[in-house]
Amino acid sequence: MFTLIHTRADGTRIIRLDPEKRVLFLTKDLEKIRAQLRGELDLRMSDVDPEDLLDDINTDVMTPAWVCFRHKPEDIALDAYAGLVDDDGQRVFGTRALVDGGFQVIVSGQRKGTGSSRETAPQAEKWSGIELVIASSFAPIHERNNINLGQLMADHAVLERLQSGEEIPLEEFTSRYDPVTRAILEAGGLFAFAKAYAAGKVGVTQPTTPERAMTMGEKLIASHLVDVENGFVAPGDPCLVNVDGGYSHEFTTAQVHHFLASEYGADYAVKNPSKFAVFEDHLLYATGVKKMAPFVDQIQTLRDMQNEFRRHTGVRDYSAENGVSPGICHQVAREEFIDPGEFVQATDSHTCMGGGNNALAYGVGATEYAGLIYSGFTFVRVPESIRFELQGSLPAGCTAKDVMLEILRTFAVREDTLDRVMEFGGPGLASLDMDERATLCNMATECTAKTGICEGDRLAAEWIAARRPGKSVAEVEAAFVAPDDGAHYDGGVHQVDLSSIRPMVAKPGDPTYGTTVQELGDVAIDIAYAGSCTAGKERDLDFYARVLQDAVDSGRGVADGVQMFIQFGSRSVREYARGKGYLELFERAGVTVIEPGCGACIGCGPGVSETADQVTVSAINRNFSGRSGPGKLYLASPLTVAASAVEGRIASFEPGMFRAPVTT
Repeated sequence: MFTLIHTRADGTRIIRLDPEKRVLFLTKDLEKIRAQLRGELDLRMSDVDPEDLLDDINTDVMTPAWVCFRHKPEDIALDAYAGLVDDDGQRVFGTRALVDGGFQVIVSGQRKGTGSSRETAPQAEKWSGIELVIASSFAPIHERNNINLGQLMADHAVLERLQSGEEIPLEEFTSRYDPVTRAILEAGGLFAFAKAYAAGKVGVTQPTTPERAMTMGEKLIASHLVDVENGFVAPGDPCLVNVDGGYSHEFTTAQVHHFLASEYGADYAVKNPSKFAVFEDHLLYATGVKKMAPFVDQIQTLRDMQNEFRRHTGVRDYSAENGVSPGICHQVAREEFIDPGEFVQATDSHTCMGGGNNALAYGVGATEYAGLIYSGFTFVRVPESIRFELQGSLPAGCTAKDVMLEILRTFAVREDTLDRVMEFGGPGLASLDMDERATLCNMATECTAKTGICEGDRLAAEWIAARRPGKSVAEVEAAFVAPDDGAHYDGGVHQVDLSSIRPMVAKPGDPTYGTTVQELGDVAIDIAYAGSCTAGKERDLDFYARVLQDAVDSGRGVADGVQMFIQFGSRSVREYARGKGYLELFERAGVTVIEPGCGACIGCGPGVSETADQVTVSAINRNFSGRSGPGKLYLASPLTVAASAVEGRIASFEPGMFRAPVTT
């Protein structure tokens, strides 16, 4: 099946295109893609302007949620790119289109693989016969997933050389990486490398970087080096790093279990199971969504396999009880077990939310997670950092979500944050409570960053200690990691004046399509969704209640023709809302309240649009086409979502805005 890599008589391994196989160009002109799939058009890189290639192809496009209900890669590949649709909502790739197309190479533009950490996306390409992925740049988790699968990546210039008939040494594809990453790629993937490492055929030399000032991310990695005490690291250093903990959920655990059993046998065991957990949070409400009805059996298989994995390994259990989830994994993890100074990895891109607790946390694919939960350590290439110094405080009507939408439309869109640790500090951080700090870190993944991390302070220590029985504030403070004076930031140090932030909105299609609510113009809505890991926290519930209380006091509620949904991030958030009297307030305002879970954020619960002409304003973190139904999806802050639900159009919140004007 795979014919890209050849070995010459002298032992040199070279890359040569198979003349019997094809190259697929993902162009902005979707009809050209269809023509290639039908076999009516073959293109060459020399004839294609990179500007005409699709940018920001996200993993939801490559494998929509319903495709991820399958856990075997060969089955996932059957519907590769099922999420790429035209303006009429029609699929560009039919079932088996990529599998049957005879393609060896796939080509796109900037930031390939943004969005979710789902490894199903590169799996869909690999098991369709793709051996070389060409793009201008790659989102970091997606690039790592390709590496772990042994998928080679390169830029457009390399493809032009290959199409001209040139044979290129394999090392040219791998030389830009550190020695370990090169070894993983040249071995054919992470599992093959792990077996060679266990057999002593390959080794990993830990960094010998001399003493230097380090950023928070660098210090956290340095403190977790395998068999090294008091080490120092610098960006680019390859390291083996101990993992403090992690988790998976029913969308991903089945693959982890499948891979471990396939690689290590049915009686495999994992290291330190008490440090790892499984959550049932993503698919609880999926069967209530009309378009998910055909997948009930597949969803149940995922649940069954997670339960089998849990029983087999003895990991911590956060399964639903009587149909009610303990909460979204990222929210529960920060509430219950992610502590300052820890290194945490999980099978979801929003794992970075744990950075609000002054931890280093980020998402990985199923292959990488299987490897680290089996061994207790993982491979890390030390990322660069970018620092945001927060100054002042936010004006009324703005939240941390607005800060992130502003950062997305400025720093992220020009790739300043790409694959970097986003560090948040400065005096303005003290004006944001812990839930707002979690929002900053949660949306680092939307910035295609490695992760986000906030500095610790007294407020953080008190919040964490209150949720850790037997742990004092002083003990929490002692674990905080702060940047060293003189630490170097490859992405620079940037001042963010919180007082200058205005209510923001991201237009449909991508979180980077930001503008102010004032500049947006008049946009009527059908749905207002308030929830998700980003916006289902206690402080978010305060925001919703603040707006809806103003509305109810003015004799108003959710506008006619609009549905508003509020979904809790965890059981503790639900009980917080109950104690505050918010449930009665929401009922009076005409809001539909939903038990904890992910739900509409991934198109698997109440609040999804059902038709293409519906408009949703949502407090979730990403708005890729089709992610939360076929309609148009705008992102906004909790305050803006609630105000919009009352107004019936996208509107920012101002105290007293719902009162009838005084006439004389």
